[in-house]
Amino acid sequence: MPEGANEAAETVPAGAALQTSDRTILVTQTRRQFLKTTALATAAFSIAAGAPAFAQTVDQEELLKPGPLGDKILGQEDAPVTVIEYASMTCGHCANFHKGTYKDLKEQYVDTGKVRFIFREFPLDPVAAAAFMLARCAPADKYFNIVDTMFENQRTWAFSDNPYQSLLDFSKQIGFTQESFEECLTNQGLLDAVNAVRDRAANEFGVNSTPTFFINGAKHSGALSIDEMGKIIEEYL
Repeated sequence: MPEGANEAAETVPAGAALQTSDRTILVTQTRRQFLKTTALATAAFSIAAGAPAFAQTVDQEELLKPGPLGDKILGQEDAPVTVIEYASMTCGHCANFHKGTYKDLKEQYVDTGKVRFIFREFPLDPVAAAAFMLARCAPADKYFNIVDTMFENQRTWAFSDNPYQSLLDFSKQIGFTQESFEECLTNQGLLDAVNAVRDRAANEFGVNSTPTFFINGAKHSGALSIDEMGKIIEEYL
C-alpha cells in the first residue's frame, strides 16, 4: 500500500498517469484513440485500503514554490496555516471532498484568516488534464468557481463513452465556444505546464494518490472530513 494512502484516496497507476512524454490532447485524437488512451490510464487505478500512515513532512520552503502556471490561492498570505491540495478533476474522492469538507474548511478557516488554501493540479488521466486546462483558460477570477462547478457536476462530463463531446458540452455551460474550447485544449505549452505540476509533486514530494494535502508541510492523503482536518489545523493555531 502506498505510504499515506487510505480508502478515500485514488492512487496513481505505475507507468500510466505519470508519463511526461504523453502528449495526448483531446481534440487531436479520434474518439477510438482517446478512449484507448483513457482506458490504459484508468485500467490500473485502484482504491487503496487501510489506515492512514503517519504524516510525512516535506521541506515547506520548496513546497511553497509555485509551478510554471503560478498557484491558485484563497485566503490571507499571513495565515498561520497553509493547506495545499493536490487533486484530479476525475477523482471521485476529490469531488466528495470539495462538495463537503471544502465548504466547511473555507467557511471556518479560510474566510476567518486562519488558513491559506492552495489548489494544485494532479491529473490522473487525459480527461482530468483537459479539465484543468479549461479551468486555466477561463478568466483567472473564475478559476475556483469553475473547479467547484466541475466537481459538483463531475458525473456529467468525466465518465462518458465520448469524453470529447461530454467535455465540450459542459464547457459551453461555463462560457466556452467550440473554437475557444479547441484552442485551449490544443495548447501544448499549457498541457506541459499542468503535467509539470503533477510530476514535481510525485517526484519531489511523494504524492501518489488524490486528494493529497500538505498542512504546514505535513502530508495527509485521502478525503479528510472537516473534523479530521480541523483537528490537524488547530494544532498550529
